[in-house]
Amino acid sequence: MKAKLGMSPIAWWNDDLVELSDDVSLEECLRQSRSAGFTGMEKGRRFPDDPEVMLPILKAADVTLCGGWFSGTLVDEDLSVNKDRIAPMIELFKAVDAPCIVYGEVGRSIQGKRNVPLAQKPRLSDDEMMAYARKVTTFGEWCAEQGMPLSYHHHMGAVVETETELDAFMAASGPGIPLLLDAGHLVFAGGDVLRAIDRHHARINHVHVKDIRQDVVDKLDRTRQSFLDAVALGAFTVPGDGSLDFGAIVQRLADHGYEGWFVVEAEQDPVQNPPLKMAQVGHAELMRVMSAAGYTVDTQGFPKE
Repeated sequence: MKAKLGMSPIAWWNDDLVELSDDVSLEECLRQSRSAGFTGMEKGRRFPDDPEVMLPILKAADVTLCGGWFSGTLVDEDLSVNKDRIAPMIELFKAVDAPCIVYGEVGRSIQGKRNVPLAQKPRLSDDEMMAYARKVTTFGEWCAEQGMPLSYHHHMGAVVETETELDAFMAASGPGIPLLLDAGHLVFAGGDVLRAIDRHHARINHVHVKDIRQDVVDKLDRTRQSFLDAVALGAFTVPGDGSLDFGAIVQRLADHGYEGWFVVEAEQDPVQNPPLKMAQVGHAELMRVMSAAGYTVDTQGFPKE
C-alpha cells in the first residue's frame, strides 16, 4: 500500500490565533517541512492564489500542494453562495494538481471565537442534520463535477463535532461528500477513532494525523474555556509527542486499504514548540508506524518533468 506524508502550515502560522505564528516566509516554511521529510503542504494564508506564482515556489521547494481549507457556510447559506466562493479555489487546486479541498463548516461554529466556551457549540436537530447532510452532498457532487473532490472535516466547535454527530452526518449524506478523518479532533470530542474508521472507511479520502495532549484536554473547563483557549494551552501536537496511539490508528486504516495523504496538522506555539523540530518528531513517528502497518511512503515531492 502507498501513502504520502504532508503537513499543514498551521504549525508555522496560525490563522485564528495570529500570536501563535512564526515570522517565517512561505519559502522557509516549505524548506523546513521538506527537510524533515514531508513531500506535501496544505494551503495556508501566506500561499499565493495565482497558480503561475505558486507553482514555481512549490517546484523550488520540491513540495506538492496536498490540500487546503475552505470555510463553508452551507448550514446557513445557499449553495450558490458557496459555489461562487469556492470556484476560484477549485481552479487553483486543479492547476497545481492538488488531491482535494478540505470542507470545514464555519456556519454557527464557535471554533474561531475565543470568548465562547466549548460547551456552547452549535447543535442540529435530527431534521436539521439530515437536511444539512443532503445539502453538503449536493455541494460535494458539484465540486467533483468541476474536477475537484471535497473532503469533509468534522471539527471541534462546529455542527459536526462528536462521534454521534459524525455518524448522523455520514448516514444522511452520500458518497458525493468524502470524509477527512481527523484523529485529534475526534478524540478531543470524546470519540473513538478506531470505531469511526471501521464505520466510515469507505468514504475516507484524506487523513489528518493530529495528536492531542490528553492531560491538557482533561483539565479544560468546557463551560468557561473555548477551543482557542485549548489551542493556546497546547491541546494539540504532532504524532510521537502526544497521547494517541498512531500505530493502532494507521494499522486500522491499512486494514481497510486506505491509500493517500496523511497530513500532520498541529497548531501550537511555535516558540515553545519549534515547527522544524516538531516536524522531525512527527515524521519519524509516522515513518515508524507506517512501516509497521505495511505502507510504502512516497518520497517524491514536486513531480519531475
